[in-house]
Amino acid sequence: MATLTEDEVLNALKQCYDPEIPVNIVDLGLIYGVRFDPAPEEKQDVTVEMTLTAQGCPSHVMIGEQVKARVEQMPGVRNATVNVVWTPPWTPERLSPDARKTLGIE
Repeated sequence: MATLTEDEVLNALKQCYDPEIPVNIVDLGLIYGVRFDPAPEEKQDVTVEMTLTAQGCPSHVMIGEQVKARVEQMPGVRNATVNVVWTPPWTPERLSPDARKTLGIE
């Protein structure tokens, strides 16, 4: 079985949104990294390091569950783990050009 790439995971995560912002979490710059570890039966365990726009984000549990569920739907994934980190802190500079356009920034 072919192994997943970071680009494939990021593309899948573009279907996940913060319910308060009309931009996907990848274009918001919330994903800090994706790590793959081998698992039995030619599968992979995937760990996603991500942040949120604010530490008090009321949707943090829902967003984390959304990310976990989306990654675990991908072929070849055994388990997904989502680690929410606060370092470095998120800033608007992490927004993609598409996100800036959608949000009317610049």
